Amino acid sequence: MDGQLGLDVENSLVPCFMEKFLALVSPHSLTTDEPNVEEKEPLKVCSIKAGGMMSLAIDNFGGLWMWGNCPPLSNNSNLEFSLVSSPTPLPVWHFHGHTVSKVACGNEHCIALVSAGETFTGENLVCYSWGNNNHGQLGFGDKESRAHPCIIETFDHEAPWSVYEVACGAFHTAILTRRKVSGNVVLSSNSDSAGLEERETICWTFGLGDNGQLGQGTSNSTYSPKPVTELPMDTFLISVDCGLFHTCTVSSLGDVWSWGMERGLGLCPDASFAGDDISGDAVVPLRIQCNELYGPGFTGSNQVACGAAHTVLVADNGHKLWAWGRGRSGVLGKGNTTDSYIPCVVMWPPLDEDFQEGPKNVDGKPTVETTVTGKLVEMEQKSSSATEEVELLKSRLILMEKYAGILHGSIFGKPFEERDLPLSLKESGSFNIAKEWENMLESADNVKLKRLEMFYRDMLGNVKDQLLKRRIQELITESLHSSSAKDTSSSM
Repeated sequence: MDGQLGLDVENSLVPCFMEKFLALVSPHSLTTDEPNVEEKEPLKVCSIKAGGMMSLAIDNFGGLWMWGNCPPLSNNSNLEFSLVSSPTPLPVWHFHGHTVSKVACGNEHCIALVSAGETFTGENLVCYSWGNNNHGQLGFGDKESRAHPCIIETFDHEAPWSVYEVACGAFHTAILTRRKVSGNVVLSSNSDSAGLEERETICWTFGLGDNGQLGQGTSNSTYSPKPVTELPMDTFLISVDCGLFHTCTVSSLGDVWSWGMERGLGLCPDASFAGDDISGDAVVPLRIQCNELYGPGFTGSNQVACGAAHTVLVADNGHKLWAWGRGRSGVLGKGNTTDSYIPCVVMWPPLDEDFQEGPKNVDGKPTVETTVTGKLVEMEQKSSSATEEVELLKSRLILMEKYAGILHGSIFGKPFEERDLPLSLKESGSFNIAKEWENMLESADNVKLKRLEMFYRDMLGNVKDQLLKRRIQELITESLHSSSAKDTSSSM
């Protein structure tokens, strides 16, 4: 509808080729000395990103393209900020002569990591931002929107750290930096900078923080970049991403932290929970625990990605995917649409017949890779079934505990507690009800005995009444049947 598909149609139910890119030439390949555009190398897309209503792409020359509902990219600062819809990819001429390394976008703002010189040398990236700034998501210390890219001072070429990862939520931003090889960290008196000289990598956040998605210990918004100080000091962060209401990052050792709405799950407010330990926003990073069935941690992790309300982790060097959060529309890839409050293994790849057969040797037998992959898929499928069975058993246990509590309260007049379990049942698992009943009566005081007497008297009275009612009904039925039989015989 806003041109974010790069097509001349509002919507498309199937993937369509963006033919408009065929006629485009990177702005970096145009020079006054070589005016013949047709002889230039064809444009190739090396990286893409999608935001709320816009799309971005980086070409093989390091040029940046935008289409959809985008900032107007105007140099006139007097114009009132607004978004412009375009189905045709537009070049960001502001970066001409530099190399765009990475880019991210939210609902209405963009962040780009661009080389300070013509090419990227490893540590010469600076951070630009532009677009809507109604929550301070551009990182300039104010709420003034920018129609063209501007450098964030915290991450300019003079900063003691170099930026290497960037991510945008709907209205917040997260950036990863590391210490420069030849740079010294110069700290201000601000308490937010305490301990930064001891950190190899730092996660910075700014923008909207009403659900704790900034991870800075509050639900306040922040207009300038601030470090997430609650992350471990000695960790090396390799990936970060943002959802609508949460942020997630992963270290080189496979440790995963998340923060924001519903304890970092990113779930919407209407989500239902199994207990109080899940509900509530996480205003500081929480470490995400791996499922115990698969070991202590997410080994071989290399990338994390956040959807609007769920998270996906690439682990085991790309051979395994984990997902957690809101499960609507089957986005978690576990074969259903239920939410998951713990990481679950994605059913990947799909178990179709072609995949199960896989490549074969010259003698017609499956290759070792095919056999191993098949066994891994089978193990994942069994583990997924076992996890679902455990969840079913948990739900049944909750119902049984509730029933036992109601029954115990009716008999003894108080809620059921674990200490009420007979000692013999705890130790041996067997239960002699007659003996335990006798022991309970012997140890009971007068008040408890009177209550038990009243309970069983009423219960036995109800039983006798019910038996009497049934006997009366039987007698009436027998009488009516006998009377009907006599009437029939007399008429004959």
